[in-house]
Amino acid sequence: MDYADKEEFLKEFGEDYGYPNGPKSIDQIRATEFKRLENGTVYLDHAGATLYSELQMEAIFRDFTTNVYGNPPNCKSLIHILDSQSDISLATCDIVRAAREQVLDYFNASMKDYKCIFTSGATAALKLVGEAFPWSHQSSYMYTMENHNSVLGIREYALSQGAAAFAIDVEEAVDNDGLSEGLVTSTKISLHPIQRRKGASFPERDPAGDAYNLFAFPSECNFSGSRFNLDLVNIMKKNPERILEISPFSKGRWMVLIDAAKGCVTQPPDLSKYPVDFVVMSFYKIFGYPTGLGALIMRNDAAKLLKNTYFSGGTVAASIADIDFVKRRQGVEELFEDGSASFLSIASIRHGFNLINSLTVPAICRHIASLGMYVRKVLLSLRHENGADVCTIYATYTSEVSYHDTGSMVSFNLKRPDGSWFGYREVEKLASLSGIQLRTGCFCNPGACAKYLGLSHSDLLSNIEAGHVCWDDNDIIHGKPTGAIRVSFGYMSTFEDAKKFIDFIRNSFVSFPNKSANGNLSRGGSSHFSPEGIRMVMQFVILLYLASDLFRISGMERWLSVSKYVIKFITVYPIKSCAGFSVERWPLCSTGLLHDREWLLKSQTGEILTQKKVPEMCLISTYIDLNQEILVVKSPRCRDELPINLKPDSYNGGIDEIDLYGQRYEVLGYADEVNLWFSKAIGRPCSLLQCFSPKFRVCLNKRGDTVMCRDLESRLNFTNEAQFLLVSEESVSDLNSKLKADTRKGIDGVTVKVNPMRFRPNLVVSGGEPYAEDRWRNLKIGGCNRCQMINFTHKDGQVQKSKEPLATLASYRRLKGKILFGILLRYDITELDTDSYLEVGQEVHVNPE
Repeated sequence: MDYADKEEFLKEFGEDYGYPNGPKSIDQIRATEFKRLENGTVYLDHAGATLYSELQMEAIFRDFTTNVYGNPPNCKSLIHILDSQSDISLATCDIVRAAREQVLDYFNASMKDYKCIFTSGATAALKLVGEAFPWSHQSSYMYTMENHNSVLGIREYALSQGAAAFAIDVEEAVDNDGLSEGLVTSTKISLHPIQRRKGASFPERDPAGDAYNLFAFPSECNFSGSRFNLDLVNIMKKNPERILEISPFSKGRWMVLIDAAKGCVTQPPDLSKYPVDFVVMSFYKIFGYPTGLGALIMRNDAAKLLKNTYFSGGTVAASIADIDFVKRRQGVEELFEDGSASFLSIASIRHGFNLINSLTVPAICRHIASLGMYVRKVLLSLRHENGADVCTIYATYTSEVSYHDTGSMVSFNLKRPDGSWFGYREVEKLASLSGIQLRTGCFCNPGACAKYLGLSHSDLLSNIEAGHVCWDDNDIIHGKPTGAIRVSFGYMSTFEDAKKFIDFIRNSFVSFPNKSANGNLSRGGSSHFSPEGIRMVMQFVILLYLASDLFRISGMERWLSVSKYVIKFITVYPIKSCAGFSVERWPLCSTGLLHDREWLLKSQTGEILTQKKVPEMCLISTYIDLNQEILVVKSPRCRDELPINLKPDSYNGGIDEIDLYGQRYEVLGYADEVNLWFSKAIGRPCSLLQCFSPKFRVCLNKRGDTVMCRDLESRLNFTNEAQFLLVSEESVSDLNSKLKADTRKGIDGVTVKVNPMRFRPNLVVSGGEPYAEDRWRNLKIGGCNRCQMINFTHKDGQVQKSKEPLATLASYRRLKGKILFGILLRYDITELDTDSYLEVGQEVHVNPE
């Protein structure tokens, strides 16, 4: 830790950071309540869910183990109904009522004006409002562009009832004196297209204004962290014409809903000042536990307008089974809380509130804001060696009225020196390797995402046409980001967390001079590997001439042998993601090494299984006896080894088709006893499939259409990108020296030493300098994108996971989102001898650039 950096930080933020006037300092909080973070984990996704305190959980456990709580059937009203209630149920009712009061106190809401309805989360609370709201064809549903999908979903109820729905942008400016009196005249909105269904036209409004309208906005945008001015509540409820102007939608009674799921963590809406009709929240956003519990805080007069169609045991006073008769309860909580209350979760929230109240919400807000401002300032100051900006931050700074500050989060994207974007998935994966948990994507906020990223409707539709959906890996399409990176802070976050994140960004994404020496690959895009070469490695072709022990390129006449390269190891991997076996000599065929990756395992749901999903697959050992024509598999989980006949007449599972890596394969299945063996070996149901190579093969294009594949003669089995992966012993040795020099630790604090076989290569060569293969450009060989499978090791029959060696490789062998190690080979089947073999000890001649 650079203590000078922290001293500089404290000079600027020391009055706000670390709870200087609180019962505990931030260092004491981390040392006593978050010991599980001592392993170096940096958690920066508090906008998604904050962390629970260990002392908080101890208090909950002590509460639950010393008290008895029972199902409280009739505790939703403030009046005890003594009939058929036990003392335990009554005590639980008291706990639930106290919890309601605690929630209302958090929002400074009077029990005379508001009720607290417990739900399964903020989304369930929003759904309740949408279902029960008195929509009509004269109603309007207005919402800001910056809203969570759960808020957007309410428009389905509005539109289905003939109401109009439309998004708005709020534009506000501050008068010179900055006083709130200037707010009304300076607030403007711009309407997006009006949405209606069922071909409804825009009917004239009832002069009496009997229609009920709903306006929804977040107290804090979960994409940018910008906060809306809550004076919008008073404007819309008292004088909507001032911002809706002469719009016909200004008529009727406007009701306001605030999504406070994120904003209530540091600035819960003060309902004594802002008479919001509906506020939704989730408790795990505030203090981490319980999950699956939220609340709807609702004004009493608004509750009278809602109608809950469904009734249940908790909401009905009486019903008759065989006729249409039901008498509903009258209390607000009784009407809208279907079924038994989640009383144990409700009982636990007081321990979370006790923790928050001990620190105070204003102090938490100042602490978190200091970290957010620090990270924001440093990110904006980062420059590449050519002076280009590294970071683009998404937030609104110009308005001091609509947005008080930028909240507890920073959303951004990163650029290369040439102005192209780093993909946010690359950032997320590398952060994970560095022990940093952050969030990427659009954060279920499509309006804010499109607004801040500058994505038009045509851009969004084009992205969908290209196959992009939520949570996929399509982070850059047509040169534009499809989402962003978000870091967010919680009450227990520290300067050290922020500093480690900043150092990660600086070390991984900022281009400095001389970064391309000694095996380093340039982050700016200049490298022996072209981006097209990495993505289109399958188009590169080499020819194998085993009679002369030469690799050469079709059409090239001159060969150089600068260094003597020798094949040291040959490994065949019959089953994709399972262990391979080494050989001294092995035949070649049209798919590469004979039987290499010719089989795979498929789950019952059709998912292709790999070590990344099922690490236990690495415990399955394989061996092929060509003379007996059998594949033998073993597993420590199975008592007997399993011989599998390679002869065609041994298949009795039928022929099927699967899609893999954009290609459609015909596959052969096996009998139940084979599938049961593999199911036991990996601990889940699966089936074994063998690649069946037909005369012609079909592929899938980006739209999912079936097209003919190129290069029909040189085929692939179930390999990811090419027929062979080659690594050099010298490059692996250099990697190990970096692992040792960087004192990076693996499992149980032991320094990692990597064996070449961790990369699952088919060929290991020796000779030349480390990473000399990078300069084999004339061989037209693309880089190999390593995946997290190499971070798995197995010891004593147990699978273990480490961040190495990928974390070290990422620090110096990354280019255009790929971690490169080794090279991929493929050859032209037309030049292959029918009796071709590879042998250990053969010389490999290369043509360097």
